[in-house]
Amino acid sequence: MKHLICMLLQLRVFHLIILFAFCLLNPLQQALAAGVRQAEPMTADALLPQNRIIGYYGNFHSARMGVLGEYPPDQMLRMLKDEMRKWSLADPDTPTIPAIEYIAVVAQKDPGKDGRYRARMSDSEIQKAIALAEQVNGLVILDVQVGLSDLESELPQLKRYLKMPNVMLAIDPEFSMPAGKKPGKVIGTVDATDVNFAIRYLAQIVRENNLPPKILVVHRFTQRMVTNHDEIHLVPEVQVVMDMDGWGPQTLKKDSYRAYIAAEPVQYTGIKLFYKNDLKNNSAGLLTPEQIMKLDPVPMFILFQ
Repeated sequence: MKHLICMLLQLRVFHLIILFAFCLLNPLQQALAAGVRQAEPMTADALLPQNRIIGYYGNFHSARMGVLGEYPPDQMLRMLKDEMRKWSLADPDTPTIPAIEYIAVVAQKDPGKDGRYRARMSDSEIQKAIALAEQVNGLVILDVQVGLSDLESELPQLKRYLKMPNVMLAIDPEFSMPAGKKPGKVIGTVDATDVNFAIRYLAQIVRENNLPPKILVVHRFTQRMVTNHDEIHLVPEVQVVMDMDGWGPQTLKKDSYRAYIAAEPVQYTGIKLFYKNDLKNNSAGLLTPEQIMKLDPVPMFILFQ
């Protein structure tokens, strides 16, 4: 009997230790539920996965490139807040953070003076995006389409903005043309080496300026758009979101998410919704927050174009 009581007491202590450890690791458990891999140690001021980012995408010079250039600023911000309300109702336990994803480096059909097939937006245009985000206490995500340039050349041009605590980075492999072809003729690609450069660049900015962790968004909708995903190296200073960037009917978007995002995990995941293109070809409509919540892993980044 004494032996049995001793065993029960030991088992009870073991259970308490496990429970205590679970409580200590709860942020990590959240991360594993929302993403796949996690750089340790997590910092308390990291935005993910405690929050979900809801963003609007585009360029002020083009109505075809997304919401930012299609609607007047006041109307666009009202629409963004409405999408945030939908997500708050669908997932009340996860706060939403608004974001303005502005294409700061735009791939071009013409080579330009330096033959790089990209145009850098002016400081005044980037400041406009920052001012819009400030109106909703949101993030700015500077999107880079390198064309025939490269991240090593483009990111230093944005460093003054990336030093700001609320300014993040996105890279768009669709318009990254390492083989030298013109953007828009074929789908581009980036390798893990490119993503790792962006991670290291952001991490250095975070360390040098004592900033909260940055977010790096990588857009993709085919397998070849991001090669060697398993060689992407995570660091505590940068949270990486792999965003399913393809448009089409709901079934295609779900299949693409499973094939190119869930099947090739990095850290956190996202999905882009297209107000117009997702409605083509007798579509059933945009994916709803409730439908997106059923994806595995559940996206913590939702972008609208």
